[in-house]
Amino acid sequence: MRPTAPLILTTVLAAATALTACGGGSGSDPDTVKVAYQRSTNNKVRIMDDYLAMVSKQFEKANPGKTVKLIPIQAAENDYYAKIQQMMRSPKTAPDLVYEDTFLINSDIKSGYLRPLDDYLRTWKTWDRFVDTAKAAAKAEDGKTYGVPDGTDTRGLWFNKEIFAKAGLPTDWQPKSWDEILDAARTIKKKVPGVTPLNVYTGKAPGEYSVMQGFEMLLYGTGEDPLYDVRAKKWVTGSQGFKDSLDFVRTVYSEKLGPDVSDALDPNVGTAVATDWMPEGKLAINLDGSWVGQNWLKTGGKPWPEWSKVLGNAPMPTQRGAAPGKVSLSGGWTWSIPAKSRNAGLAWKLIETLQTQENAVQWDVRGAQIAVRDDVAKDPEYLKSSPGVKFFTGLVPYSHYRPALPVYPQVSTAIGEAIESVTTGDATPEQASKAYDDQLKSITDGAVTTGRAG
Repeated sequence: MRPTAPLILTTVLAAATALTACGGGSGSDPDTVKVAYQRSTNNKVRIMDDYLAMVSKQFEKANPGKTVKLIPIQAAENDYYAKIQQMMRSPKTAPDLVYEDTFLINSDIKSGYLRPLDDYLRTWKTWDRFVDTAKAAAKAEDGKTYGVPDGTDTRGLWFNKEIFAKAGLPTDWQPKSWDEILDAARTIKKKVPGVTPLNVYTGKAPGEYSVMQGFEMLLYGTGEDPLYDVRAKKWVTGSQGFKDSLDFVRTVYSEKLGPDVSDALDPNVGTAVATDWMPEGKLAINLDGSWVGQNWLKTGGKPWPEWSKVLGNAPMPTQRGAAPGKVSLSGGWTWSIPAKSRNAGLAWKLIETLQTQENAVQWDVRGAQIAVRDDVAKDPEYLKSSPGVKFFTGLVPYSHYRPALPVYPQVSTAIGEAIESVTTGDATPEQASKAYDDQLKSITDGAVTTGRAG
């Protein structure tokens, strides 16, 4: 059973108290830079841990007398966000460097948790290497930049060619519409019992795994500006595309084409998919991100040398194949300095170490990231790092970005509630869409506009 909100908050407060008690507060030692980051809930996956340990040794060698203290937070995504926000509220618990999801940056800026980095960036020549879209992802409404991105990502379909062959489906599968995806899943259910035909992330607990990688990958295939109308600067209600996307999710789970609902709503479902269901041949089609392959590299938590032969990739199609025919979403993470850090200068030095060209390449290779720097994108080691690099990099032109607005995390929560209600059968797509619209009006103080009818 997932913890209730009060229990989660109690856990967060306990974690912050523990950090204070053990000297985890920023500024307790001017020669120590404290780094908070998310650790995988799978104890075998230590990709970030190993990378940061490597960089820390470099930093300490280049800066005698200085120390890096790593603060791994082993938690599902939503719990991680809550914990770092709790830590950043006080100088006693604030880290000096924090790993931030770009979708959360504007919300954390509005809350006063982060400091702008423009004074550092102005004289940092490496900043010119970063692509404009990556820079924009770390920029706030005030025009200032609050983080240095270390990679981006795209999303598409992964499928098991061996399972497809057993089902009599083509192993070079490239669906052109949602119906073709559902038809393939139904065929697999009928002809290859014992495997899950299709995984589409859903529900509240998995957080952006379900909202961005699941629902929004559908929604952005239904038409222009389906979530937020950029020209009107208003959030979209009454959208037929929103209802259709909910209906797709409802179909997957009501027809039992997806995982058991209890598994789908588990906050750690992403870990299970990557380290169990896919490498063990338990899942036929997975709507997921470019980074999944990091788990199967030699440095990953589940080495799987055969994966490049067993798995295929296909772009996520638009709803009915309308132009441009493909859909992807991009996100990414940044290194940010909390506003209440007392070692900001030391933290910036560590960012510079993280972003030497060699280290930037190493992270994109180890983390299966899509490069955000022109020099890294051309690096031979990066280009040969993973069989999926070329495919997922090719989705960048079709990629969308979540609205980088402070209210987005609340909108995301409302979407999570809507997709969970149709997954469990507690609401029809129409009912869930209506409930979402009502929440949206409240969340945005009425800054909404009516979507297209179809």
